[in-house]
Amino acid sequence: MTTKKTLLVASVAAGTALALAACSSGPSTTEASGGTADTSATVNVGLYLEPTDLNVRTTSGVALDQVLIDNVYQGLVGIDSSGKIQDVLAKSHTVSSDGLTYDFTLNAGTVFSNGDALDAGDVVWSLNQVKNTKTDVGNAAFAAVKTVSAPSDDTVELTLSKPDSTLLYSLAGRAGLILDQDATNDLKTTAIGSGPYLLKTWKQGDSITLTRNAKYWGTKAKVASVVFHYFSDRAAAVNGALAGDIQVLTTVDPTLQAKFTGNADFALKKGTSTDKYTLVFNSKKAPLDTLAVRQALREAIDPKAIIAAVGGNGVAQGGPIPEGDPGYEDLTSIDAYDVADAKAKISAAGLTGSALTLTLPNVYGTTVTDVLTSQFKAIGITLKVDSVDFTTWLTKVYTNKDYELSIVDHAEAHDFANWVTPGYYFNYSNPKVNALYTQAQGALTDADADAKLAEAAKLVAQDAPADWLYTAVNVTAIRSTVTGFPTDSTSNRLNLTGLAVSK
Repeated sequence: MTTKKTLLVASVAAGTALALAACSSGPSTTEASGGTADTSATVNVGLYLEPTDLNVRTTSGVALDQVLIDNVYQGLVGIDSSGKIQDVLAKSHTVSSDGLTYDFTLNAGTVFSNGDALDAGDVVWSLNQVKNTKTDVGNAAFAAVKTVSAPSDDTVELTLSKPDSTLLYSLAGRAGLILDQDATNDLKTTAIGSGPYLLKTWKQGDSITLTRNAKYWGTKAKVASVVFHYFSDRAAAVNGALAGDIQVLTTVDPTLQAKFTGNADFALKKGTSTDKYTLVFNSKKAPLDTLAVRQALREAIDPKAIIAAVGGNGVAQGGPIPEGDPGYEDLTSIDAYDVADAKAKISAAGLTGSALTLTLPNVYGTTVTDVLTSQFKAIGITLKVDSVDFTTWLTKVYTNKDYELSIVDHAEAHDFANWVTPGYYFNYSNPKVNALYTQAQGALTDADADAKLAEAAKLVAQDAPADWLYTAVNVTAIRSTVTGFPTDSTSNRLNLTGLAVSK
């Protein structure tokens, strides 16, 4: 256990889906259903957002985390079912009282799926690889790390130039994944990790298959394989489940949930999340470079109507930090729904009768955009919706920042850093926010860090670079014979250690 509390206590929402592959066995099939476990079973899971490739070092997006972290790849630490940091590849860890030294002792007998032993050398190499490569996902997490060393074969030490209250949480994600330094596989299409599952196949545009890792150093997976099927049509996904082709369907569309009513083969399970459905305004592009215009667009939006449209499966957010994450406070009063004031601001800006284009990935459907189109029309703005495939969105919006408005589900927990990252597609910058975030990172207590984050989040909300439409309540359809499937934060990571099927 740590010797110092850190800013790493995520919400329970983030935790259940992130239970540790090495340390949590999950509910047993007999406990949950009274049946006998079918260790030869294959579980078919329906998802919507497919990774563009499988390289965990260079490919952004939670679609990759969702499938590979905890299942195929592991880190020194992870997140347990209560949302707290817990040791995985590390048997224990300590943090010095000044926050400048992190020591990890490794579990004995850990191995990669190819049979290679996993030792401190692999850990040092993996962490230094991310630390020294600016293009690697997670590189920024090592900004305060001076050295990564191995005092012995089973110990690793990180020394910092200044305290970083977010480091352990970062090590539980992409930045901390441990790879085999002797492996020569192509990370774009294959994966060699230390988790309970092997990556067997990836049929691009169709599915990813994981199989039980017979060499796993911890408790073996309870099912033989898991197949993730990717759907661009949510109705087709529901039909696949009802036809028996899919045993688990995540994030069931609210307009389609009634199809499961009265079906004894499935249960709809609600789960909390940090999925922040965010309407981003490109603050560098006119007329959105004017604060009053951005405020007007926020005031035009009735979050109650948006949430009603998604079947009530959401809660109002109001700012960049969701409830449960460090620094949260209720900011829904900032630019609250006020059609009259929004119309006046749009008129004063000379924009009545003008149009704005909303570019978004087509996996999100039309439920929310239909409501926004109606609400913007009420203040004199025509909303043109450009629904594109995710690859196009990545190029046009995320990389080239060629957009006016966009909607994306920012599913990651603890991701306030996006608002202080230079060059991020938000096109937002505020030196005061940057300074407060830096102070939060350097805080030695949770209370101090939370206070600085809350202050920074309020400034962001007042700058109106986006409207945080809602935080999702995820609904998962699970077949009655399946137990141990996470229901919280299913867009982030799906830890399948406890997944089981009864005969």
